[in-house]
Amino acid sequence: MSDYVKNAENAPKGHIAAEAAGLRWLAEPQVVPVVEVLDEEKDALHLARLEAVEPTAAAARALGQGLARLHDAGAAGFGWTPADTAWFGPLESPFAVASSPREDFAHYWAEDRLRPLADHVTRTLGADGHDTVDEAIDLIADGAFDGVSGQGEEAPARVHGDLWSGNLLWTADGATLIDPAAHGGHRLEDLAMLSLFGAPFLEEIFEGYEAEHPLPGDWEQDLPAHQIFGLLGHVRVFGEAYVDQTIAAAAAIIDRADQLGF
Repeated sequence: MSDYVKNAENAPKGHIAAEAAGLRWLAEPQVVPVVEVLDEEKDALHLARLEAVEPTAAAARALGQGLARLHDAGAAGFGWTPADTAWFGPLESPFAVASSPREDFAHYWAEDRLRPLADHVTRTLGADGHDTVDEAIDLIADGAFDGVSGQGEEAPARVHGDLWSGNLLWTADGATLIDPAAHGGHRLEDLAMLSLFGAPFLEEIFEGYEAEHPLPGDWEQDLPAHQIFGLLGHVRVFGEAYVDQTIAAAAAIIDRADQLGF
């Protein structure tokens, strides 16, 4: 099998090990295609070479079904990671994961992920923007999004963690997961990232997901609560270009929490 080598001579310590562990963990349930790890070195990761094809509606529905099964495979806790270090793009803990796993989604998402990032970009958000984001985080911490559409509480799901469309490679075997920030999280995290910047056949992905694991009819209104981490991460890395979108997401979170009675 020919391999694709990701050279990472300048990568921070633990970055390669975290990616390799995440890929193996996602592949473990054997429910969705994941790029195979062939070998792992200190500064290089050897992966199976993938040949890209055009995405199709059928492949998108199959991806949705596979993601639902992957999420249902579960995790040891919210914020649990399969390696000692974890990353979201270039951002290391505490911007990526909880320092230790949580039993509830609210504190993991609000206190371990969102608030450290929001506090780090206070100046970029501006005073009013930070206040709006902080109010949204408070509502998440109060449990407004522990379930889906205010129903119940989600168990920790096995999530890719950075599932924007660039981390999907469409192959003859189906949409294949690459470049994860794998951890135990809320299952809407992956669906939110897919919708944040758009993905081919997004509605078909959602259709496949719901066929495997039904969701309440208004579940997509919860997505801003799960997109805001990715948006804050983009503010942290890229600056003001993502500020307006981040504040708009925070305002949508506040409106949605009010609809849900928080």
